[in-house]
Amino acid sequence: MRIGNWLAVVGALAVVVLVPPLLTSGAETGTASLRGLRVLVPNSPGGGYDVTARTAAKAMEDAGLIRNIEVFNLPGAGGTVGLGRAVSERGNGKLVMSMGLGVVGSVYTNKSPSSLLDTTPIAKLIEEPDIVVVGADSPYRSLDELVAAWRADPGGVTVGGGSAPGGPDHLAPMLVAKAVGLEPRRVNYVPFDGGGELLASVLGGKVAFGVSGVGEYRDQIEAGQIRVLAVTGGDRLAGVDAPTLREAGVDVEFTNWRGVVAPPGISDTDRQRLVDLFTDLHGTAQWRDAVARNGWTDAFAPGDEFGAFLRGENERVATVLKDLGLA
Repeated sequence: MRIGNWLAVVGALAVVVLVPPLLTSGAETGTASLRGLRVLVPNSPGGGYDVTARTAAKAMEDAGLIRNIEVFNLPGAGGTVGLGRAVSERGNGKLVMSMGLGVVGSVYTNKSPSSLLDTTPIAKLIEEPDIVVVGADSPYRSLDELVAAWRADPGGVTVGGGSAPGGPDHLAPMLVAKAVGLEPRRVNYVPFDGGGELLASVLGGKVAFGVSGVGEYRDQIEAGQIRVLAVTGGDRLAGVDAPTLREAGVDVEFTNWRGVVAPPGISDTDRQRLVDLFTDLHGTAQWRDAVARNGWTDAFAPGDEFGAFLRGENERVATVLKDLGLA
């Protein structure tokens, strides 16, 4: 009997050891199936897409949603180089791309063969206003002073932006130019591949002023290295001593947005896992804290809702570029 009992125990242990792998090897569920997730950032380190992607990845890991996310940069052509890479990764359910309004415009201005309509929409994450900034030693102390100089010499008062023509940092100053009576075609706009590259030129006085997302410059604002002359959104920003454009007498309100897309042709299961992951992220305290800290506005829209929004933005940006004579 003792030998029989011993064999029974060994058999039971064998079942415990062997069965779980047999049950789980066929298909993983939940975020476990997203091990090895990579996030493509289509601009340089320090830019808005980069800040958003790395902030989201850290919040996911801190909240225990997923581990070891790789964030990598593939800049070029206003984000359309990265877009082309994402579209070429057809069927890859473990790759997403951080993107936003800038890529929508760059598709038109760079005549990209790929469009965001070729991707799989996962989630819209945040909105944020742009800010009009100058270096701490700039002669411009207010938006009125800057606009007066700009009107006097549209080509000489250069504006830099952290996006290619057609992106938010380009559209915002063009809309301001039109509102203050300047012909957008006369504006000397210098594009940079993200707010990180723009910052050095603002601080060095290589451009008269810059336009970029507030989240990219929080540290420099708090350190007094740059001065904010205006905020492009409808409301003032906490911790930023600057009026909105409308408060400063310029009838423009403009807000940027960012989100996440995946390659085309991914399976319905992979798509849902990605949507669920970013939905879970949206519900975490870590993400809420990050949104507040960066001066962003929560604008979460998952899956099909984001897809409908993307189609609308595609049409809107094309119309704005044509109205400004830029497309």
